[in-house]
Amino acid sequence: MITELGHFALILAFVVAILQSTVPLIGAQRGWAGWMAVAMPAAAAQFWLIALAFAALTHAFVTSDFSLEVVWANSHTDKPMLYKLSGVWGNHEGSMLLWVLILALFGASAAWFGGQLPPRLKARVLAVQGMIGVAFLAFILFTSNPFARLPLAPFNGKDLNPLLQDPGLAFHPPFLYLGYVGLSMAFSFAVAALIEGRVDAAWARWVRPWTLAAWVFLTIGIALGSWWAYYELGWGGFWFWDPVENASFMPWLLAAALLHSAIVVEKREALKSWTILLAILAFGFSLIGTFLVRSGVITSVHAFANDPERGVFILMILCVFLGGSLTLFAARAGAMQAKGVFGMVSRESALVLNNILLAVSAFVVFIGTIWPLVAEMAWDRKLSVGAPFFNQAFTPFMIGLALVLPVGAILPWKRGQIGRTLRPLRGALVLALAAGCLAYAMGTGRSAIGPVGAALGTWLIAGAAADLWQRTGQKGRARWSRLTRLPRADWGKAVAHAGLGVTFVGISLLTAGQVEDIRVAQVGAPFDVGGYEIALDRVEAVQGPNYRSTRATLSIRRGGREVAVLHPEKRIYPVQAMPTTEADIDNGLFRDLYLVIGDEQEGGGWAVRTYVKPFANWIWAGAAIMALGGALSLSDRRYRVAAGARRATAVPAGAAPAE
Repeated sequence: MITELGHFALILAFVVAILQSTVPLIGAQRGWAGWMAVAMPAAAAQFWLIALAFAALTHAFVTSDFSLEVVWANSHTDKPMLYKLSGVWGNHEGSMLLWVLILALFGASAAWFGGQLPPRLKARVLAVQGMIGVAFLAFILFTSNPFARLPLAPFNGKDLNPLLQDPGLAFHPPFLYLGYVGLSMAFSFAVAALIEGRVDAAWARWVRPWTLAAWVFLTIGIALGSWWAYYELGWGGFWFWDPVENASFMPWLLAAALLHSAIVVEKREALKSWTILLAILAFGFSLIGTFLVRSGVITSVHAFANDPERGVFILMILCVFLGGSLTLFAARAGAMQAKGVFGMVSRESALVLNNILLAVSAFVVFIGTIWPLVAEMAWDRKLSVGAPFFNQAFTPFMIGLALVLPVGAILPWKRGQIGRTLRPLRGALVLALAAGCLAYAMGTGRSAIGPVGAALGTWLIAGAAADLWQRTGQKGRARWSRLTRLPRADWGKAVAHAGLGVTFVGISLLTAGQVEDIRVAQVGAPFDVGGYEIALDRVEAVQGPNYRSTRATLSIRRGGREVAVLHPEKRIYPVQAMPTTEADIDNGLFRDLYLVIGDEQEGGGWAVRTYVKPFANWIWAGAAIMALGGALSLSDRRYRVAAGARRATAVPAGAAPAE
């Protein structure tokens, strides 16, 4: 009964989405206030109906209702409750339901908290959100119904993919989807602005919070996925340039560019067309990511292997929304004349350069990701584009970005002088050079990555601090008092830039200084790796809740003192007969000790892989700091009141604004 209720709610949500996508749009075009007002209750109703459907599917997973095909294929009675819950979105059908739930949540949030938006703009934004909802609800109902039943209910299920039975993967998809789908709001604002033919400072102020929220969620989602790959897959890496990893990274780069571009529109009413284009492309690349994951055109541990018919449906959605919006952009972008004029040396120019670096780097990642597919379709050739290409082609743009950010943050609007701008950054430059020299002195000299990355990361961190310091505009004790009263948006920008610097330091020093050792270890025979003495004490069989495990105990000593005792495992999940590697890590501020146990060898002993990873945790600490910076900016009161103040001045109470 609950399952049927959820299915019926999903069908009703589809009908409501059709109304939401048509009635308010007609009302906005004709100036009919009643028709425009339909958008708000429709958006809320669509959310609650999809939430009811999602709750019904969750109930089926929690109660192990194996009459549902999706529960039978992705759950088991012995599975821990956390993974029964995460199993709801650990499959194609359930994850698509989560996708449309988040889409509806953003639309409903715009309806609930968008009271300061002009009625026509609000109606058009919600109508575009409704159109996206129609497309994906149709995709679910006609090709990926999560409520499809089996003719005869089995006694038990096939279990969830063991690689997904992990806390990191339980939370990674929801955050990633909040970022992916959150960019739909920027897309809807862009399309609404193109229909209306007006982009101004108020529009930029309205679109920035939605984009910033999506960027924050996407940052957290990508970091969780990277962290999971690091400790779960047993290969010791944090980023493999996998096509699905790239599918989430490209929208992140474009969203970052969009945030910086919207600042120029808001402050100077320039870069209007470019900002609209970035809003379209950011969500367009989210749709491309959805296609890559669900079409079956790639093979990845992250991907849902599905039949090509579903891929064709998603490709049609991609063509309609991306092609349609770009066509509208081509027709209307010429009407969006920039008002602000600025010199070559100005904050506007720095933000333009920032945008170019981010957009081109996203394009480089796209070419590397899609080229094997193009080569196979066009020339029937199997090609592989791996880490060497991405590292060489992508890294220069990130170096340029790191050099520009601190300078651009301090440059004045309209026009400035390089000499005067660089004066507050002298200390940051000295500190960055000192950090680079220190990294070189402590390194092996094999690579320039360590010192260069350490210098750039320190430059970003110290530059962010210098930016905050010079914004006080005071002297003496008054400067410290003023520092605490700076707007949260200023603090958020500085914290986010500093977080990027921390990640730079972590990636560069880890890449340059990692020590790896693979050997056959005998029980009781210690061996040395990177200055640590490691001993395999014992290996034993362990029974888990839904797996069998071979668990090793290894003690680590340095200078005669015990540093840690680690227990890496090799697990077998009987239902799927699938082995997984469970590394054990001794985390530290400046290094990780990473151990993996392999198979028992014929001549005795066990395969053991050991890594000493300097500054590994700085990578994810930097991502967390970036997300914190975004959250600080998002909490700035000006995001909530400035647009409303503009509207209150320009539009009489109760009147609809003119076209």
